[in-house]
Amino acid sequence: MTPPPDHPGTDHLGAAPPPGCPAHAAIRSGTAGDLFGPEHEADPKGFYEWLRAEHGAVAPVRLAGDLPAWLLLGYRENLEVARTPSRFSRDSRHWGDWREGRVAPDSPLLPVVGWQPMCTFADGAEHERLRAALTESMNRFDRRGMRRAVTRFTHQLVDEFVADGHAELVSGFTEQLPMLVLTHLLGMPDEYGPRLVEATRDLMQGTETALNSDAYVTEALENLVARKRAEPGSDLASWLLEHPSGLTEEEVVQHLRLVLLTGNETTTNLMTNALRMVLTDPRFRATLAGGHMTLPDAIEHVLWNEPPLAVIPGRWATGDTELGGRQIRAGDMLLLGLAAGNVDPAVRPDIAAPMYGNRSHLSFSGGPHECPGQDIGRAITDTGVDTLLLRLPDLRLAVPETELSWTASWISRHLVSLPAEFTPRGGDSDTLETETGPPAPDFPARSAPQPDPSDQSKALDRPDASDQPAARRSRRPSWWRSLWRRLRPGPRPPRR
Repeated sequence: MTPPPDHPGTDHLGAAPPPGCPAHAAIRSGTAGDLFGPEHEADPKGFYEWLRAEHGAVAPVRLAGDLPAWLLLGYRENLEVARTPSRFSRDSRHWGDWREGRVAPDSPLLPVVGWQPMCTFADGAEHERLRAALTESMNRFDRRGMRRAVTRFTHQLVDEFVADGHAELVSGFTEQLPMLVLTHLLGMPDEYGPRLVEATRDLMQGTETALNSDAYVTEALENLVARKRAEPGSDLASWLLEHPSGLTEEEVVQHLRLVLLTGNETTTNLMTNALRMVLTDPRFRATLAGGHMTLPDAIEHVLWNEPPLAVIPGRWATGDTELGGRQIRAGDMLLLGLAAGNVDPAVRPDIAAPMYGNRSHLSFSGGPHECPGQDIGRAITDTGVDTLLLRLPDLRLAVPETELSWTASWISRHLVSLPAEFTPRGGDSDTLETETGPPAPDFPARSAPQPDPSDQSKALDRPDASDQPAARRSRRPSWWRSLWRRLRPGPRPPRR
């Protein structure tokens, strides 16, 4: 957490919470749920429903270090908090426990909730200034060029296992593709990808090494910004530096960090869950084959039932208030419970009812802090999964669905592995056939506004793999595969 120079005792943020805070009392009485405990890790959905039955729409929970917070389980309560920053600020300097010295300096919460000079920790005019710089810079991307980049990286990853007839799709595909695309968009060398995958996930999960991982990510981005200051290009880092909002270098670093953290985590989870449903749910498999439901429809259904982030920290009460029948004190932390809110019986009495085409879920939050990169995340998922299925049309789950397992952190739930099998194919011939065949669906028309034509000359549109000499596209192991094998712990699936 980066406090202002006169911290603690930041008078303009209001008084610290008085003794007897209800959330603290709930922890002392043992009625608060532990988001870092084994019950939540084993079954997050069941944990949320237990909290709903015990406490209603707003439940007391405890975090690492026995710090108190309120978890929002109701759909309406989530929207109320997200849409009223005057009552529930995004500025974590309001946090009473931090201001009173109850947050350890090495707390694993700090990489996620610690105040930084970026739009997600600002409100009002300052939020508008920072948010404009981020959204306007992101809108400069050439969407068609981005789709080509996603397609090219997908082919590179598939080429590594297409001849094997089997693959582990989490470690071999969904954990790698988003970071490859994001480093490409930010202007970073692709070689940064493997380490950034591990570091960003580690700090988002709040592990004991989260602070070290955060330091690595920040240093990598500081180096990037220094290079782009000297040699700007057609990438997000350069566009943020030159934006008329006048961002400082620290503000540029922190917004690039925001894109990496949230973009990688959410897109990896969304893509993994979409693939799992395509491979395991007979309704999806049948309708996709029959053309009655598009892949974007399937993705929206996943966003309702398996949001990429189950919990978003946080909001902080600016004064004493009431929410969902609970007395919230000034300085209390509130957590948006997206997964719980999406299945709130008050808005979804029949959880089995299809939600195709309905985008009123909470998965990208809401209000002024609604995720600015959601269309890019959808696009990477849509294009990546679509390209994978074009390359491997007989892709199928290699184990019974009951053998799949998950792991959970305090903010998200991850599928551990997704082993799949398919008919082995040649690498280059399949790649060329797919790349020169019918084009993949144009995702900008479905999910994002077209950029201003005046920006097209500046837009990111790196050469497609199909523009490269055939000799360059060999089947020898790529640098990415070799580096990933050295950096990623644990065994690999045997190659046949």
